[in-house]
Amino acid sequence: MELLRVKNLTFRYPNAQENALKDVSFDIHKGEFILLCGSSGCGKTTLLRLLKREIAPYGEIEGELVYDGIPLGELDAERSAGEIGYVMQNPDNQIVTDKVWHELAFGLENLGCPPDVIRRRVGELASYFGIQNWFRESTDSLSGGQKQLLNLASAMAMQPRLLILDEPTGQLDPIAASTFITTLQKLNRELGLTIILAEHRLEEVFSIADRVMLLEQGRLLLCDSPRHIGESDELLKKHPTLLWGLPSPVRIFHALDISGSCPLTVREGRELLESAEHQGSGSGHFQHSRERDGKEHSPIYDENRPICLELSQVWFRYARDGADILRGMSLKVFEGEIFCILGGNGSGKTTALHVISGLESPYRGQILVGGKRIKDYKGNSLYRKNLAYLPQNPQTVFVKETVGEELLEILQAMEVKKEQRQVKMEQLYKLLDIAHLLQRHPYDLSGGEQQKCALGKVLLSEPRILLLDEPTKGLDAAFKRSFLNILQKLKGEGMTILMVTHDVEFAAEAADRCGLFFDGEVLSADVPSRFFEENNFYT
Repeated sequence: MELLRVKNLTFRYPNAQENALKDVSFDIHKGEFILLCGSSGCGKTTLLRLLKREIAPYGEIEGELVYDGIPLGELDAERSAGEIGYVMQNPDNQIVTDKVWHELAFGLENLGCPPDVIRRRVGELASYFGIQNWFRESTDSLSGGQKQLLNLASAMAMQPRLLILDEPTGQLDPIAASTFITTLQKLNRELGLTIILAEHRLEEVFSIADRVMLLEQGRLLLCDSPRHIGESDELLKKHPTLLWGLPSPVRIFHALDISGSCPLTVREGRELLESAEHQGSGSGHFQHSRERDGKEHSPIYDENRPICLELSQVWFRYARDGADILRGMSLKVFEGEIFCILGGNGSGKTTALHVISGLESPYRGQILVGGKRIKDYKGNSLYRKNLAYLPQNPQTVFVKETVGEELLEILQAMEVKKEQRQVKMEQLYKLLDIAHLLQRHPYDLSGGEQQKCALGKVLLSEPRILLLDEPTKGLDAAFKRSFLNILQKLKGEGMTILMVTHDVEFAAEAADRCGLFFDGEVLSADVPSRFFEENNFYT
């Protein structure tokens, strides 16, 4: 039975030259799990926000939005707030109270539910989502995974019939993301909840969706089952960027000349490969399946190689009587190296970057940047064509009304001559493909577009050391490929890059070395081939 109908939906932001959505039409039935995918800036967030009346963007809209037989604009305010739940990409943007238990009760209080009903429903939710152990904690003390789980539970407290999620795993580590997706699947299968999920990371969610919708430049190109999409050679050749973002089993299936049904999960992929190997079909693909192929990253443990960043027994805590976040952390990063740090949410990875960048000061230990103690850098000398930091939330670097003004501000701060500014800007546009965003307000961009523009602003400062915190968050598969080429180009020009990331696949391709952050320090740094081969979960 139809729950949501969208017909000929067209939308344009104020002062925009093009429509953000162009004649989009689809129906969603009760109990369906819909996966929405597409490149950064294709209109996913715009579409989802239009389905949630309370946060719908301002602009010119045409077409029909009908929820349960009622035009969305005519839906009763209480039904709209309660029956259509929404979970945002950035967990911090949705939390409004100071305590976990209050956050769970906040929506119910606003609906005027009786206190006994609120207490019963909050207790049930806390038990269902495993929140009881941190039920009375402060919301600002939670990890990213806990915050996103809290946002999901808060939305479910309203007992919605339709749940909309905009890239909810973008800031979660692989284990937390897997737990979150499993919870969504449980809600859909056990409670019959209708779900619309926008996501770039498709490894786990692709196989559990009933239908996949692909948006491209504001148009809905397809809406079909995951299996049909995975098996469609013609479709994936026509839209190669879609294939790049699909799960590993699907990509491997299309890369090898083997017959059979397209696998959607790792288990199905293994079964298909074992069957093909046993039958001898495509044996040329599998002769090394149980052997190492001997191909290794070139060793970089040359003691004579210059060290760019060095931490020695660094200890840090935020409060005098608080727990230590960094516990004797020691690390060496060589010049011209890409080093990736992986680890769980809340483990201290971002804190480590804050300490290395001089935003926080350790109470014990030593940090050397270019062989010089960080505290010996005077004024802005640490950051002037030396070290730059791109934080996890790109919005924190934006202070102007348009993207163009943001970029110009950096060139002025760097005292670049007027005749050279345009040349540098043109080079950046070509590198990041952001020329069409110059007149847009940074906060009106998609998460991926914000990430690209923030990176551009950082690169204009011409650093020789670049610190990146979750730089692939919100980026589609196509731009990740471009971003990998950008990092390799910067590395080839002598830049040293230290990256914190949850994106295991990207780290495996980009890094010279990877390390696991745990218990306040970086463990087992090694080349990706050895690092990932010996892991079970971060692999």
